[in-house]
Amino acid sequence: MASPDDPIRPFWFIPSHGDGRWLGSGEGARSTEFSYLAQVGQAADRLGFEGVLLPTGRTCEDSWVIASALAPLTQRLKFLVAVRPGVTSPLFAARQAASLDRVSGGRVLINVVAGGNPAEAAADGVFLEHDARYAATDEFLTGWRRLMAGEKVDFDGRHLRLQGAELLFPPVQSGGPPLYLGGSSDPALDVASRHIDVYLTWGEPPHQVAEKIAQVRRRAEAAGREVRFGGRFHIIVRETEEAAWTEAERLISRLDDTVIADVQASLSKQDSEGQGRMMALHGGRRDRLMIHPNLWAGIGLARGGAGTALVGSPENIAKLIGDYRALGLETFVLSGYPHLEEAYRVAELLFPRLNIAPLDYGPRPTITPGRAGEAGGHFHDLNRGQAASATGPS
Repeated sequence: MASPDDPIRPFWFIPSHGDGRWLGSGEGARSTEFSYLAQVGQAADRLGFEGVLLPTGRTCEDSWVIASALAPLTQRLKFLVAVRPGVTSPLFAARQAASLDRVSGGRVLINVVAGGNPAEAAADGVFLEHDARYAATDEFLTGWRRLMAGEKVDFDGRHLRLQGAELLFPPVQSGGPPLYLGGSSDPALDVASRHIDVYLTWGEPPHQVAEKIAQVRRRAEAAGREVRFGGRFHIIVRETEEAAWTEAERLISRLDDTVIADVQASLSKQDSEGQGRMMALHGGRRDRLMIHPNLWAGIGLARGGAGTALVGSPENIAKLIGDYRALGLETFVLSGYPHLEEAYRVAELLFPRLNIAPLDYGPRPTITPGRAGEAGGHFHDLNRGQAASATGPS
């Protein structure tokens, strides 16, 4: 069992869909400019966050492009980027991941997103129902794991077929970048237990998080595996409790009831069980936002996805993080509005009260050269019996 005093791994968030000081208002909003995203990424790197989550979806800049641009501007920061089975193929995504892993010196982590918004999935050309998306994800990750292990893969599943798939430029990290996944449904928990390295939960009250962790552990043990755990929270930390809760109220002070109703109506059309659980915490009501001591659901009035925040003094937030750590959460993916200033505030006020896992200051890993290349034999082996121009670089 974990202890409240065990080390944690803090992550921050790159606001690639925009940023600002109020939810539900354009007042003081910060547009999605790379120069600003670079400031946030470099601040997280400097302050000692282990990594950053880059969000995915049609309202965000592409996480792969942003991570690629941030990699040379940072030193130790890891990048949790999204792979969306069904939108991309296992081999294509594996090539992207291996290349970014090589370019960044082994600083890539993979967030597996099966998708919870049917309209967005349809816009991306994916028309599978909820459970079928997870079945397709299971097949995708089966192929992915074999590709990352250096195998040549032939696979014939219900949703996916691979023929002669092979990854010619290996990733830096042995076995490929670690896989993360969040999801609350039975199919999501099954996929996590079979394939995932770190299961992420949104910031539900501790007793609900404990239930999820227990379910994933049982299923993973049955599959002969171990899974690590993390949580996704917003955070509002101030020198005193009063100042923190005043800031929480200020953050939603521009949010009117019409906007709240519109947001909740839109979110109700999703088929994500996790989104449904987030919405049930507050029911769209301002008088139901305190869901556990120092845990506040006000963020979920204005946005989908993670909708709760750790709110309070450094002492009380550190205690709540310790409670979650004792349940098994190790990685804490945090965010706050606006993200640049709040990264500094979290590091300066909260980090001294946490046992943070040491960062790797060692030498950069050795990157094995790829086997392909027009001047080498492997390129010609791949194209034996064909005109090189038919399948080679162009």
